[in-house]
Amino acid sequence: MGYYSMENKLKKLCQLIRYDILTSTTEAKSGHPTTSLSAVELMTTLFFGGFLKSDLRHPKGVQSFANDRVVFSKGHASPLIYALYHAAGAISYPELMRLRKINSDLEGHPTFRFKYADVATGSLGQGLSAGVGMALGLKLNFRANHDSPLRTTNYALQPKIFVLLGDSEMTEGQVWEAVQIASYYKLNNLIAIADINRLGQSTETMLGWDLETYKKRFEAFGWNVITVDDGHDLHKIYDAYVETQNFASLQKPTIILAKTIKGKGVSFLENKDGWHGKPLPKDMLESALKELGKVDHDVRGKILLPKTWNNKKGGHGGPPLQPKYELGSMIATRLVYGNALLALGDVNDKIVALDAEMSNSTYSEKFAKKFPERYFEMFIAEQNMITTALGMAKLGFIPFASTFAAFLTRGFDQLRMAQYSAPNLKIVGSHCGVSIGPDGPSQMGLEDISMFRSILNSTILYPSDAVSAFKLTEIMAKNDGLFYLRTNRKETPVIYDNKEKFVIGGSKIHYSKIRNSQSVIKKSNNFKSLIIAAGVTLHEALKAQKELTNKGVETVVLDVYSVKPLDVQSINQLTKEIKNVIVVEDHYPAGGIGEAVTDVIVNCKLKIENYSHLCVRKLPRSGSPDELLHYEEIDAQAIVNAVKKLA
Repeated sequence: MGYYSMENKLKKLCQLIRYDILTSTTEAKSGHPTTSLSAVELMTTLFFGGFLKSDLRHPKGVQSFANDRVVFSKGHASPLIYALYHAAGAISYPELMRLRKINSDLEGHPTFRFKYADVATGSLGQGLSAGVGMALGLKLNFRANHDSPLRTTNYALQPKIFVLLGDSEMTEGQVWEAVQIASYYKLNNLIAIADINRLGQSTETMLGWDLETYKKRFEAFGWNVITVDDGHDLHKIYDAYVETQNFASLQKPTIILAKTIKGKGVSFLENKDGWHGKPLPKDMLESALKELGKVDHDVRGKILLPKTWNNKKGGHGGPPLQPKYELGSMIATRLVYGNALLALGDVNDKIVALDAEMSNSTYSEKFAKKFPERYFEMFIAEQNMITTALGMAKLGFIPFASTFAAFLTRGFDQLRMAQYSAPNLKIVGSHCGVSIGPDGPSQMGLEDISMFRSILNSTILYPSDAVSAFKLTEIMAKNDGLFYLRTNRKETPVIYDNKEKFVIGGSKIHYSKIRNSQSVIKKSNNFKSLIIAAGVTLHEALKAQKELTNKGVETVVLDVYSVKPLDVQSINQLTKEIKNVIVVEDHYPAGGIGEAVTDVIVNCKLKIENYSHLCVRKLPRSGSPDELLHYEEIDAQAIVNAVKKLA
């Protein structure tokens, strides 16, 4: 079907969509009508011009893998999103008029609650990265299916990812991280649409309507570029989408750069400053609707169905994997993470790994060497890595993304936004704490627990030895959600048997080994102190416990390998009888294990003071791991001193 056969209908649909944008935002008394109006023709042509193929009955899940995907990176244009789905017959008008209401899934910026949105957007600059992840996921999915359309040269049959970008957000560095990696991986199934409307929230954008400079920049990064000098000319837009289909053989991503007018369709809004994020009051709405003219409220656009195919789902790996580590042997948990990831890759083909050029330190390189088709080097671009991993998760993969714990702080906003997308993300931070040694403070992850604790539904796991690291990695793979695994550079002894069990929300209790074999301890109140630790400092706590035992002082050490959620029951059971509590951690005081423990202790009279919360309180420096643990007073000697002080 050519353009002229559908021209009249597309015009009517644009008119209806503008009506919906204006009326829904006025009813909501908030929203972003002007930035929605500028992209009406661009997105109406995509949705209803025969270019988008999606089964609206199955927008998510296994049955949706053949769908094209649309990501609104400029999430504040949500009135346009909802108006498009109203025009497609997927949303009723009464539902549309509940925009931004507490009982509506049509939120101010789209989240996963909206059934046609794969990822939450609104923090600008992230949507293209999500699109990259989905495009990678689509290619990987289709390579695993022999009956896949990817095996045909017919580009029209291959699912695609469309991403609507705003020109303001293109100053975000993450956009260009995504632009680079999309070119590197030759993502010819990724099509970006840039709405160049010139006006930002408070000022003109950096390049205004300078399409030529935008074009040169994207071409320099290896993209196909199509420019549209009038982003409201339906015929020109239609031709641009047709042209994208001719670019597939070039094995490059494509962007359509379209010059548009903010507020298009309402003369007193067009190209005017001061209207960003402002709906029309009712009296002005009447004037705007008069300009639109008579609207056909019954017109509906048709979204084409995709070609179906059989998706071969990967399994969860069957019986538990069995680690084989010898008690007392010295091994770093970061190395065991690499071993566990490799073993998981053998039993579950949905597991993928991403790394920010640290794979020989995080040991994800083990997975990369055996499963190169499922390993994605993201280079030193952590923000893009996290959101790309999220995009891959939306295609049914289980992504493990790793780098130094310190560098994950660059991606906090990406993690914050991921929580609104029902994420299945496994994040691994190595080289945490001062125990990394001579590399110095720039490489030390000392804020990471705090960062992940602040995310509402995250899970934080912090292994202390090889067995716990292996089994906790496996737990992450077998459970949905946003997980963080904290691993150490420093080698630590194996203290757990290979058959030891670990669970989310669990802990391990280590009692003093009494010299006198006749001494039988029946109640925990025989112990002088409870020492709570995890990771490297657990071993310092066990050293201190041994030294104190030799002096006749009995203590309990609790390994809180599940930092979030904590083993609340064990902590409260122990603190009910033991009044002296010491927390020792290789992390800054704010937001770490000490605060987590304080939050869950039922006995409100029990306080963990500075002298019993041993953590990193001095600005760290280079040195050996042992020197730095001693310098920060989080080593065995500091724990012994704290126990004596409390006694």
